[in-house]
Order: sequence, then structure tokens, then C-alpha cells
Amino acid sequence: QRLAVERSRLHVPLLFADDVIHGFRTVFPIPLAEASSWDPSLAERTAHVAAIEAAANGIAWTYAPMVDVARDPRWGRIMEGSGEDPFLGAAFAAARVRGFQGGDPSLRSGQALRAPTAIAATAKHFAGYGAAEGGRDYNGADVSERGLRELYLPPFHAAVCAGAQTLMAGFNEIAGIPSHANRRLLTDILRDEWHFDGTVVSDWNGVGELLSHRVAGDRAAAGALALHAGVDMDMVSQIYSHDLAPLVRSGRVSRRELDEAVRRVLRLKYRLGLFADPYHGASEEHARAVTLTAANRALAREAARESIVLLENRGGVLPLKRDVGAVAVIGALATDSAAAIGSWAVRARESDAVTVLHGIRAAVSPRTRVLYARGASPESDDTSGVAEAVRVARQASVAILVLGESRDMTGEASSRASLDLPGAQRRLAEAVQATGVPTVVVLMNGRPLAIPWLHDHVPAIVEAWFGGVEAGNATADVLFGAYAPSGRLPVTFPRATGQVPIYAAQKSTGRPASADNRYTSRYIDLPWTPLYPFGYGLSYTTFTSSAPRLSASVLRPGDSIDVAVDVANTGSVAGDEVVQLYVRDDVASVARPVQELRGFRRVHLAPGERRTVHFAIGVQALAFYDTSMTRV
Repeated sequence: QRLAVERSRLHVPLLFADDVIHGFRTVFPIPLAEASSWDPSLAERTAHVAAIEAAANGIAWTYAPMVDVARDPRWGRIMEGSGEDPFLGAAFAAARVRGFQGGDPSLRSGQALRAPTAIAATAKHFAGYGAAEGGRDYNGADVSERGLRELYLPPFHAAVCAGAQTLMAGFNEIAGIPSHANRRLLTDILRDEWHFDGTVVSDWNGVGELLSHRVAGDRAAAGALALHAGVDMDMVSQIYSHDLAPLVRSGRVSRRELDEAVRRVLRLKYRLGLFADPYHGASEEHARAVTLTAANRALAREAARESIVLLENRGGVLPLKRDVGAVAVIGALATDSAAAIGSWAVRARESDAVTVLHGIRAAVSPRTRVLYARGASPESDDTSGVAEAVRVARQASVAILVLGESRDMTGEASSRASLDLPGAQRRLAEAVQATGVPTVVVLMNGRPLAIPWLHDHVPAIVEAWFGGVEAGNATADVLFGAYAPSGRLPVTFPRATGQVPIYAAQKSTGRPASADNRYTSRYIDLPWTPLYPFGYGLSYTTFTSSAPRLSASVLRPGDSIDVAVDVANTGSVAGDEVVQLYVRDDVASVARPVQELRGFRRVHLAPGERRTVHFAIGVQALAFYDTSMTRV
């Protein structure tokens, strides 16, 4: 930076960026896990802490949040977003943008980004990247105009409305047009419809890959396509810097388009205050003071606890007693600090992470013995450790099986053809369960898994995801009852990979599925229903909800209807309920989903406490695109 501002011709400061996806040094749960909290305010807080740490360490721009809606869990990057639903995704997109950028309403004037606690956010990947065919990363996305408008664009629009300063184009093509050459997306919709005045950056070599898409015959043509489409910055390919100048001089590339791209980049640097302070408040002393603090770790633990979803608890196996006697912790992932941190944590240090085994050892009574056996790994079919795992399990009062995926099995370029438990883990689970010792499964993973055998045979299953640096402590908090699990799934868990895509907002079809009629939308070898549906999650207490009450039965333009519902904790421990509001249009001009999420609220209730939760339903909550693609 010093070279740029003191020795370059125009003294224009550099803009340093990084992949600050779910934390900088303090790593929070992966975004898919954090979406399980159904608590956007939590995501705003974690993004803000990530911004504080990143800014202090010299980073002024993050390539986050990823706001792609994903309904195919084979896609590895599903872990980086908020799941299958555009409404939930939009809420988290806006929250993370506010968190990274400071959340100041004066953002449009650029004042908020000047603070040394704010960094520029990037909503990515524009657009439809999560619709990759076959769940195969970088693949094309065959998305209709309706699907684009109703499913894939809303989280991006929410991010823009929240003030996102940059967007990143997707690697994919839609209807034959790669995103990096898609002027309709990057200019007509983004700038002309949504009035976005920020910067569009390419993805890694995205401009150069227009040659592989075979829409450009040489590098210069690729650069001309991208610049005309609305890509302002060229990441990595160096086509803009090396190949565009002759085209500009010859008039084949508009000097006006080039100037506008430069203006947008300079505008971002001005909004970040880099011309006034090129270092954006960064210093070694400040970095040491704000990075991986005790308060930051406490927030990481809170976020990880809120993200955990209790999938099964038959017979009330959980919570466990701290003085249970002997606990067998089994599985390679129980000691895997890299898996605790998860994918896309480029500044993380594995030594910072608390593993599940360490978390359990810290949580139990001093009188409780904690035994460990590696058992089996997700990365190998080797079963040589299963016998030792069985021996250890038989010495314990309860066996905790830690199963799932390794860190590198999710994230970019980590698509999987099968959603089954990888490696020899299924055989390990079968052997341990056969001992008759009460068994709890803790899942660590970055995508929904198809786990019908576990569902049928293991009484307690905890979805812990990749929980970040405090994953082990948070998992132990839930297992031993220091925290009542409150997470709800942001994405559907299928019974088998063959059910994919499966999601809540499906359409009924002309022949809705029926167990009594073969000639309906169903399978002959498997139920059509999911293993665990969107929005699902158990608790250590129980809740009841009254029938909803409407303030009116007619909704006029500009008005809203109040929907009130009474929620009560009918159990014996305090807990959080996530109240979810869905709507359905029974008769419309086009086929509509059987249910659409239009509101949600986390409510903390003491035992016996009752509270009335209110939702406001306006016209936009019921609007849709009609037969002529007009929003009505």
C-alpha cells in the first residue's frame, strides 16, 4: 500500500480483499449451519466481528456473503449459503451485508464503510450458480425466467437493498449466456432495474473462462464481452490489463464503458475511505487487540450452539448427565480440528479450534471417564479400527459417534455424487449400535446427508455441522444439557440421493403424490417425503402453537394484515421455538408452490411461559409473476 500511495503516478490506493466467508481468525459456523439458527441478527453480529478482525489485519473487502439458493445438496458450495429457500436466504443475505459493512443507514453516502470496523461485502454468485445441473460445480444452470425471478434473484435483491457495495458474477451460464458476458443480468436487471451503483467483480479467471464457454474466440474478445456486460474488475485473468487497450484505441471497445468501470472501482475506494486512510485503520497493534479475543470466541460458541439441530431424541436419551460414569467418543472427526473449522476459512488456524473430544472432556464431571477410539474415517473404507471402537463402547455407559464429512468434502470443487455417509462410517455405526450401549450420533458435515439407517436405528442424532473454532464446546453444551437445541433445518434432508432435488416449496403437479394411487408423482421403491423436512428441529422441551388469528380477511393495496399466534412452552426446561409462517395460494393464474415461507421468529420461552407472536403480511408477501411475467 505504501508503494501505491507514495510512489505510483496517481497515488491511487490499493484495495485488499480476501475470502472472509464465516470469520477471519475467529471462525464461526459455516453459513449453512448459521442459517440453521434462523436468527439473522446472529449472522449480522458474526459478520461484524469478522469485519473488525479483517479490517484490523489489512483487509477492506470480502468476497462474501454467498447468497445462492441451492436445492441440490450434491453441490459442494451449498455449505457457503443459507439453503434452499429464497425468503430465508434473503433475510440472511441482508443481515450479513449489514454486519460486514457496519449496518449504518448512511451507507449510501459511503460514511459507514469509512469506519475501520467495516469492510465492503460481495453478494455472489450472480446469478443462478446454485442451480448447477447435477450438483456439479461450474456446470450450467437451466433456469427459467420465472425460476430466476422467484427463486434465485430475491437474496441478491435483498443484499443490494441492504447496501452491498459489490457483486460477483457466477461461473455458470444461463440459457447459453455465461454470467460474465450476461449484460441482461449485470446491467439491465442489476443496474437499470435495481439501481445498483457499486462494483461488479469477476470470479477467479471468470473473464478468461469465456473462451472455455466458447462464446469468445480470443482473450481480447472475452474482455470486450465482459466489460460490455458490466464486469468492472477482472480477477486473475489479466485480460483487462493486457488485452483491452488495443480494442479501446481502435474503438472496438467503448471508452465510455471503460471509464465507467474505472469510476465504479474508484467510487468503492472512496466509500471505504482509502484515499483518506489507505490503511483503513489497520495496524499490527490493533490486529492483536481485536483478533480472536475472548469475546469473539464467546460469540463463536453462541453461534455454534444456535446452529445445532436435534434430529432425533427417542426415549429422551439426551441430554446426558455430566456424571454419566464413562463416555465412549468414537470417530475420526471427533479429534479433527480442520473439520471443526470447516471449509472456506482461509485465515483459520487449526490450533485455535476446540474439537468435539476436547469439548466433551471439558464438559463432563471430573469423575466421568472419557474414552476415545478412532473407529473409522470418512476418507477411507478401512474397517480395521472398528473392533477397537466396539471394545471401547462396551466399557462405557453411552457411546457418542462423531460421523460425517471431512472438511475437503464440501466447498468449491467438492461436489459429491452420493449423499451417503462416506467411507466406512456406516459399518462403524452398525457395529457400535449392535453392542446395545445407548448411542448418540453427532454429525459434522457441510451438506444434508442421506442417513436412513441412522434414522431407523440410532435413538439420538445431533446435526452439529462444521461449527467453527468453538465447535467442540458448543456440541458438548447441547449433549450435556447446558443449552437446549433450537436449530431448524434451512434445507431438506433426503432419504436417498435419488430424491434430489427435494424441497419444501414444491408444486403439487396435476397428480399430487398419493400412497393409494400408483399413477401419481411418487416413487415405487421409496417414499416421496423427505427424511427431515425444511424447518424441522427438536428441542429438550415441547411447544404448542394456537391457530393463527387474522386482523382482517381482505387485503387492500398498501395495507397489511396482522397474523397473531400464541406460542407456549409446555415442557420443563427453557428453550427457543422458531415460529414459521407459510402461505399458499389455492387458486392462481399459474401453478404456485404448496407452501412458501413468509415469516419466522425465534422466541425464548421459560417453562410454562406463553407469548403472542405477530407477523405482518403485506401485498408483496402474496405477490407472484403471472402468465405474462408481470408481478401481480
